[in-house]
Amino acid sequence: MTSLYAEIALTLFLYMNIWFVVACLVKRNDTADIAWGLGFVLMCWLAFLLSGYSARSLLVNLLVTIWGLRLAWHIARRNMKKPEDSRYAAWRQTWKHFYSRSYVQIFLLQGFFLYIILLPALFIHASEPVSLQASDLIGIIAWIIGFFFESMGDRQLKNFLADPANKGKIMDCGLWAYSRHPNYFGEVLQWWGIFLCALSLPYGYLTIISPLLITFLILFVSGVPMLEKKYAGRPDFETYKKRTSMFVPWFQKKM
Repeated sequence: MTSLYAEIALTLFLYMNIWFVVACLVKRNDTADIAWGLGFVLMCWLAFLLSGYSARSLLVNLLVTIWGLRLAWHIARRNMKKPEDSRYAAWRQTWKHFYSRSYVQIFLLQGFFLYIILLPALFIHASEPVSLQASDLIGIIAWIIGFFFESMGDRQLKNFLADPANKGKIMDCGLWAYSRHPNYFGEVLQWWGIFLCALSLPYGYLTIISPLLITFLILFVSGVPMLEKKYAGRPDFETYKKRTSMFVPWFQKKM
């Protein structure tokens, strides 16, 4: 089944090229954020069609589909009737050779990350079926907890920002009282859950690169650092920061 990995890689390359063309036409590179979740869903089901049925592959595809469609819809709805995301808009103003750099640094790089993070699911599709085991159950439980934190965190933040009374305030209630980034924590936990499902298979441990990569990206590259930097120096944020766990949810410190 080694050809499966190559076929998915080629399809993913074409997929990201299509989204680059779309981004150029609509002049919005934040379409890449919508492409992210949808890409996982499409590649998983393509792998399913190419490899055949197993209970584990169907289960993992359902989990990835729920995650990916919810995330894509959440981002699309958030971006609707708004200008391009400020991160991408800033790059549009400052990058030389904007289109070539966007193609490589946003779309191709994101496609590469997507492929690596997808590896546990691809490994499951490419492997001989094995009966479900305890690690699968633990993985499903981890995924459910992660999905709750990501989806509920996003919903709570959306409702908070929609209230005019909260304009300019820091979100520090609900799940956000226990973690400064509960949605990111949830996303990471879900991919650790998918990895645990692959762990039941021979050599499945090799796919640990997937949850390690998404954890690294969220904690040190594109997730937590960018938001922490955005609000750094604000007195209300610094107070919130001192009493609230950065990532893993925990009870607030008494001030």
